[in-house]
Amino acid sequence: MMKKNSQKSKSIMTGSKLWSIAMITSLLAACSAPATTSSTANAAVSTTGTTKTVSVSESTSVKYADLVSLDADDTNVSWTEADSTMIKLNGSTATVTGSGAKAANGSVTISEAGTYVLSGELTDGQIVVNVADKGVVHLVLNGATIHDNDSAGIYIQKAGKAVITLEKGTKNAVSDGKTYVYADSSTDEPDAAIFSKADLTFNGAGQLTVTGNYNEGITSKDDLKIISGSIDVKAADDGIKGKDMVAIQAGTITIKAEGDGIKSTNDTDTTKGFVAIADGTFNIESGSDGIQAETVLVTDGGTYNIVTAGGSANAPAKVEEGPGGGFGGRFGGGGSMNGGTPPTDMGTPPDGEPPADMPAMPNSSSSNTGSQTGTNTAANAGTTKAAAGVDSNADADNTTTTTEEESTSAKALKAGTDLTVNGGTYTIDSMDDSLHSNSNVTVNDGTFTIQSGDDGMHADQALTINGGTIKITKSYEGLEGSIITLNDGDVDVTASDDGVNAAGGETTTSDQAANTTDKAASDSTSAADTNKTTTGATAATSTTGTTAQATDANQQSRGPGGMPGESSGNNELHINGGSLTVNAGGDGLDANGSITMTGGTVIVNGPTNDGNGPLDYDGTFVISGGVLVAAGSSGMAQGTSDASTQNTLVMTFPETQKAGTLVHVQDSNGNNILTFAPVKDYQSVVVSSPDLKADGSYVIYTGGTSTGTATDGLYTGGTYSGGTQFVAFQSTSNVTWVNESGVTTARSGMGGFGGGGQGGFGGGRSRSQTGTSTGTTETTGTTGTSGTTDSGK
Repeated sequence: MMKKNSQKSKSIMTGSKLWSIAMITSLLAACSAPATTSSTANAAVSTTGTTKTVSVSESTSVKYADLVSLDADDTNVSWTEADSTMIKLNGSTATVTGSGAKAANGSVTISEAGTYVLSGELTDGQIVVNVADKGVVHLVLNGATIHDNDSAGIYIQKAGKAVITLEKGTKNAVSDGKTYVYADSSTDEPDAAIFSKADLTFNGAGQLTVTGNYNEGITSKDDLKIISGSIDVKAADDGIKGKDMVAIQAGTITIKAEGDGIKSTNDTDTTKGFVAIADGTFNIESGSDGIQAETVLVTDGGTYNIVTAGGSANAPAKVEEGPGGGFGGRFGGGGSMNGGTPPTDMGTPPDGEPPADMPAMPNSSSSNTGSQTGTNTAANAGTTKAAAGVDSNADADNTTTTTEEESTSAKALKAGTDLTVNGGTYTIDSMDDSLHSNSNVTVNDGTFTIQSGDDGMHADQALTINGGTIKITKSYEGLEGSIITLNDGDVDVTASDDGVNAAGGETTTSDQAANTTDKAASDSTSAADTNKTTTGATAATSTTGTTAQATDANQQSRGPGGMPGESSGNNELHINGGSLTVNAGGDGLDANGSITMTGGTVIVNGPTNDGNGPLDYDGTFVISGGVLVAAGSSGMAQGTSDASTQNTLVMTFPETQKAGTLVHVQDSNGNNILTFAPVKDYQSVVVSSPDLKADGSYVIYTGGTSTGTATDGLYTGGTYSGGTQFVAFQSTSNVTWVNESGVTTARSGMGGFGGGGQGGFGGGRSRSQTGTSTGTTETTGTTGTSGTTDSGK
């Protein structure tokens, strides 16, 4: 049984319920474990009372060299026969030539610091390092194969540091059996094919195959460094684990693990428990997380191919939380619900307030606790423990007292605090989030191709993209964080729900805060750890939901973004540069707060159902620069806010336009403003461009063709022709709403059921963008044929 995180399953609300019943249902669906509060150096969090306020974080510039220092022993690969002790392995025996080591009973014990060169094959024995003076032991694997049937193949009991060199041109292998024999029932170490209680470093240019049949492949209880070499690990649980750090400078690493691929586990010292990677090639197939750091995860470069839990195709089905695609899409926003009028029996609360008879929201604290026990009797004098993956505690797991559905944490890159990507190439197919941090995610550079069964990139606090090329071809939500900032880079997102979702991280109750820790003991210990069966003693394991990484569960709740009559106003989406292309089944850009845009290019192909909108925000959308095009359904369409200094057109059509049908906007002089071909059916288009004037005269055409170059449906250059005039009008506002009759008034109505409604339930106010003009339209019609104009500036 693999380790589990509490994650809420999503529930759907039908539109035929009475308002009170609908709200009770939605609020219950919103109950989840509290978000973890972090106090790391880069965390953009301040805590006052029980409310957590998140602000825009500065770029995180931490790199491998900031965290990792190497000494001469880490990089030393040289040796001579004259200065080394030679150990020749031969079946169940070994011959030692030199000092500091002795062979007995099929095993070799090294008791002095020095260099030891191993070759040959040991079929059932162990290399033990036990150096009392804490010196450095240098093991050179020079064509060595080591297997122990009931313990670790290499066991570093005591040393100042152990360095394992993979001699160039050699193939080496270390493995263990599926069952370990320990001295007594209180002993549970070693538990990996290569196990070290001291700092452990791998270097050299040879090959090493490690098979952890019992539990883990390679484990260090201190620092674990990989300088170079080709390392292939297969493990019943975690592949490569270092307690204080895992630092990888280079090499080719292939891992197939039932638990985590690479992980660090120190959860008591915030300066440790990190994973730092400078370069290398990584091929990881894991049953749980691909690369997981208890604290900080930093990657400077490298090539990564990561598949978790069989990939995105194995993700549990997610059910939308509201009509037409989620409460984030809300009921109101001035439009219909699923294309129609809200049922008359729901009732409409005045001024965004819930009905007076609606019960208060229940306490959302959930104690996901349970016990796992198993008792066996000893058959031998020693204690035997079986390989990971034997689920002797299945019945106990069923007794867990929880109201939440539990599922595996199977993220590709996961950090307990900050996740920083400075470069590299990433091909990811993850059942869970592809990039995830319980604090901040910063992408400074890199090339990403992502298929995710949940979020493409998720930060409990700030998600900042400063560069790189990011293509998320499959996700539930593409980008998610409390504060999302796009400063540069090329981002392309495909999501079955929201494309970009600024949500979460707002509040915690005092009780929740008391029961929430920064890290989860249960999440840093894989399921295989908790499921070893024992003989000779009782194995008792307890898992407590409040110590599990609560944010993993909390991010799944995705209930109503706004509480009755209030806005989740501390969530923000900032777009300052770069390019962002979104294809979303839910909301295109969704902020449980406000959106600002100062530059860049944003193209949204939003939902086709009227339960969501291309743009969805609670507060304001202030645009002062860049190009914005957002097409989708019209039922909950929003434009930008009146406070914007750049002008916007919001077009709504009387009927759905087919995918690929061009929308062309030009001024009265024939100058092109926009030519765009949405990739999905649409009934509304929002356009904001520096070329739009508040008092300009414009003509909108549909259909036709363009000889220009299309990038994500947006044409530049060339000539537009052959379209049908939809409307001509005079703009007199910085946000102008237009339909087939000319300038009209922005929709108003019941407001957002959280996640972005302006006015009504979840927003509690009227829309900020009225778009009302007292002028009259110049011309209207749908049959006039356009002239020929340049379709690009």
